[in-house]
Amino acid sequence: MDWLEEELRSALSRQEPAAGFGARVSAAARRRPSLRSLPARRWLALAASIVVLLGAGEGYRWHRGVEAKQQVLQAVRIAAVKLNRIQTHVREVSQ
Repeated sequence: MDWLEEELRSALSRQEPAAGFGARVSAAARRRPSLRSLPARRWLALAASIVVLLGAGEGYRWHRGVEAKQQVLQAVRIAAVKLNRIQTHVREVSQ
């Protein structure tokens, strides 16, 4: 084996944790407040969700409005073309 493999083997070998490691982890877990003990975070998350949903609803309404506008413009174009053909035909017949 080359030196790199030996270095990796020694660095990744199982080692026992330092004395008092479990106690330090438990103490840190007790000091950290849980999400349930902070109702303000819940309310903030709820408010953020409501804002996102309202924004998405408004965005969807805007999108539907743009689609409706495009459909109306297309209908007006079709009607204009047909009206133009009818007017041309009437002029030809009347002459």
